[in-house]
Amino acid sequence: MGFAGLLFLAVGLSMDAFAVSVCKGLSIRGLMPRHAVIVGLWFGAFQALMPAVGWLLGASFADKIAAVDHWIAFVLLALIGGNMIREALGKEEEDCDPSLAPLTMLLLAVATSIDALAVGVTFAFLRVDILPAVTLIGVCTFLISAVGVKVGNVFGTRYKSKAELFGGAVLILIGLKILLEHLGLLPF
Repeated sequence: MGFAGLLFLAVGLSMDAFAVSVCKGLSIRGLMPRHAVIVGLWFGAFQALMPAVGWLLGASFADKIAAVDHWIAFVLLALIGGNMIREALGKEEEDCDPSLAPLTMLLLAVATSIDALAVGVTFAFLRVDILPAVTLIGVCTFLISAVGVKVGNVFGTRYKSKAELFGGAVLILIGLKILLEHLGLLPF
């Protein structure tokens, strides 16, 4: 997986964090830059940590399933992306809590990065160099989450579901690209 693919993947993974960040920005009165930094650090750190953990788990059995690893990567990314799209299209309203308390942020950071754990497993199958990948994912998520806080504060939740739709579509397309490349159906 090249830099462009990793960048698209990082952006796609960060869309859940962006959506929650928009909600945080909407609920925080008297928004200050430190609020965006706190949210960005929590989400960026966990979006970087979870793929590393997934990679470690996947590396332990990647050789045993090498013949079908492209199918597993495709299915995992398609399921994650499909779930993001389902959530974006759902009518369920999220409760916007302004709290930036450590326990609140820990729970949100874990919840928004579970999909990154599964992506980390696919990284092991695809033999992705994990350190640059998780660094890019963490930095990208930090920046997008920090911007999300400001967007939520200024515009409200107008872009939240669009971000989740976009992120889900990106993950599905990356999974499809991995599958088609492995099957020899893509010339590049």
